[in-house]
Amino acid sequence: MAHNSVIKGIEVDTETRCIHYHSEIDRIAIKFFCCGIYYPCYECHEAVGCGTNKVWPKEQFDEKAVLCGACGHELTVNEYLECASTCSACSASFNPGCSLHKHLYFEQ
Repeated sequence: MAHNSVIKGIEVDTETRCIHYHSEIDRIAIKFFCCGIYYPCYECHEAVGCGTNKVWPKEQFDEKAVLCGACGHELTVNEYLECASTCSACSASFNPGCSLHKHLYFEQ
């Protein structure tokens, strides 16, 4: 559990890092559209998730779907995509490399 949100995954720490992504700036979890559950990464979802992967449709980018592991603030998809890898609530840095995987979470 990170900041009152349940985060599923493998070896998840208090800032949402997991066995797959665990650098200092790996501190977000993404609520998967298919199951509505937060996971630190797509690999954790593949390993222990719902067995289905559906990305967030563009028309629902105003829904809260990204959790800052530093402060627990929930960002909408739009806020996350526009945040320049920084939490809008606490200014914690997010891993900019996560943008390489955005197609796995959000409709392009």
